[in-house]
Amino acid sequence: MKKVAVFGNAGGGKSTLSKKLSEITSLPLYILDKIKYQPGGVQVLDEDYKRTHDDILATDRWIIDGFGSMETLWPRLDEADTLIYIDLPLYVHGWWVTKRFITGYLKPPEGWPQNSPILRSSLTSYRALWLCHKYLTPRYREYIKQAQSTKNVYHIRATKDISQFFELVENETKFKNSASA
Repeated sequence: MKKVAVFGNAGGGKSTLSKKLSEITSLPLYILDKIKYQPGGVQVLDEDYKRTHDDILATDRWIIDGFGSMETLWPRLDEADTLIYIDLPLYVHGWWVTKRFITGYLKPPEGWPQNSPILRSSLTSYRALWLCHKYLTPRYREYIKQAQSTKNVYHIRATKDISQFFELVENETKFKNSASA
């Protein structure tokens, strides 16, 4: 596990999972929303985003969290040695977007650029929920099914799978560290 792509629908907990995974593995974390958007929610130029994304892919170790763009999504998934696909039931994603919207006024959402517009960003997330579910979810599922023969694939389908995933990674990390000691 050296190049990890964390992806899935809006509001699935990708940023929270990615942050904890980075803490466990010491892999550098790159949050695409913070690369694609400046503080305040202003989008950076596509060329600048793509250049930064490509520079990250060229490194040896990373966790990349998020969608980014269609142009950068598939190359990132191809480059990754580990795929973590968060594929919770649609109502869970919807509830978590709502929860993030409500609590976002008190505490900025994990993985969002500083001073992001909570209302506008949440409305965008609600629209993305349906579009992703209709168009990307079937493609994601097919992709990870094919990728299982060449990559480490973690398909998280239920909230309980998240804690089981962390337990597995923590155990693997402890084993790897004790074997190399």
